[in-house]
Amino acid sequence: MFKKVLIANRGEIAVRVMRTCQAMGIQTVGVYSEADKEAPHVYMADEAYLIGGPRVAESYLNMERIIEVTKLTGAEAIHPGYGLLSENASFARRCEEDGIVFIGPTPEVIARMGSKIESRKAMEETGVPVVPGITYPLADVEDAVQVAGAMGYPVMLKASAGGGGIGMQIVRSEEELRKAFGGNQKRATDFFGDGAMYVEKYVENPRHIEIQILADHFGNTVYLWERECSIQRRHQKVVEEAPSSFLDEETRRKMGECAMKAAQSLGYRNAGTVEFLVDEQKNFYFLEMNTRLQVEHPVTEEITGLDLVAEQLRIAAGETLNIEQGDVKREGHAIEVRIYAEDPKTFFPSPGKITKWEPPLGAGIRHEMAVREESMVTPYYDPMIAKLIVKGATREEAISVMEHALAHYQVEGIKTNIPMLRDVISHPAFLAGDTTTNFVANYIQSNQPPIKK
Repeated sequence: MFKKVLIANRGEIAVRVMRTCQAMGIQTVGVYSEADKEAPHVYMADEAYLIGGPRVAESYLNMERIIEVTKLTGAEAIHPGYGLLSENASFARRCEEDGIVFIGPTPEVIARMGSKIESRKAMEETGVPVVPGITYPLADVEDAVQVAGAMGYPVMLKASAGGGGIGMQIVRSEEELRKAFGGNQKRATDFFGDGAMYVEKYVENPRHIEIQILADHFGNTVYLWERECSIQRRHQKVVEEAPSSFLDEETRRKMGECAMKAAQSLGYRNAGTVEFLVDEQKNFYFLEMNTRLQVEHPVTEEITGLDLVAEQLRIAAGETLNIEQGDVKREGHAIEVRIYAEDPKTFFPSPGKITKWEPPLGAGIRHEMAVREESMVTPYYDPMIAKLIVKGATREEAISVMEHALAHYQVEGIKTNIPMLRDVISHPAFLAGDTTTNFVANYIQSNQPPIKK
């Protein structure tokens, strides 16, 4: 096992990884920007180093500086967390070339799955069902119009690179497509340095359900059940739960086996997630593969009893998976909500100083936090400041715990999305398990009244 690991990230995920490392007796190296010098992860690390200015390009995306600090401290491995450099094939390759273990899959797999076009091709070759669409980049808007017309509206216009909903838009007519193409392509170019666009058929009222997998260096692969991540705003997840209340056991098994088949065909190793769209008839289609730890991984940990970061570390250190598929338990129900520093009505970021921060306590409540009282929320990073995870014996019990926890979450000095989350959790559609990707638009932004408790 490693003696020292550098965590090339910030915020709650840096704290999360450090917690497991330290529990395993592994020393941790933190890195931080000028804007993060007082951040919790800096104080938690056994040693921490300034790597640049406040903007991510100056610090958390500064590959040379991160490699330099890794060598300086004698860390044997880098855990990239999620976002930032976690799915950067060039960074994984640099680590490999410098004799540093990158805690994740190979650069080749990251590169292939990092392109939505290439990942679609790979899944089609493997026999995994994919949403009807194209597997080549569109030449221009006229090409897009021709393809979409032949496919039939509505379609989903997507950037091939990146994620987080950037460069993605549902279009329902040629006029909408012409308006959307240039702006989405520019955003993709600005954020990812790659403006390649493609279209696929839009699945009406879908659910976003993903399968967590683990794979070691010896060809052993298991799936750790599913997470339902359908409740989203701007194509970004805000509520996740495990297991899905929608799936039956046969569909659950088929999706898990498909995810394992996909991973094995790629020679995948470490933790990964295969994301699917599931329609109203429980037909499922490959969406993308995330070659890293997911933001929502805690709900899987809660129902399986596994520490996914510990599993990542063991796999990266060359150990064999110590569990087989039959050993993977599923117990209880877990729900996670992402707490953002943002206006709950407009979803615009709300930077500022947190003057009061009192998260709720109680049985079945877990917190992953990027801030504390007196923390400054800056405009430089993603506005997610914490995750609240709850567990109950049943979905109904988990919802009850979540309602109580959100009602007692006290934050002052900034706006948060907690009021919106309370509306979601208490809404009759959520209580009934009617959680499609259109939930926020249909029930929250349209001001349909929720149940108040």
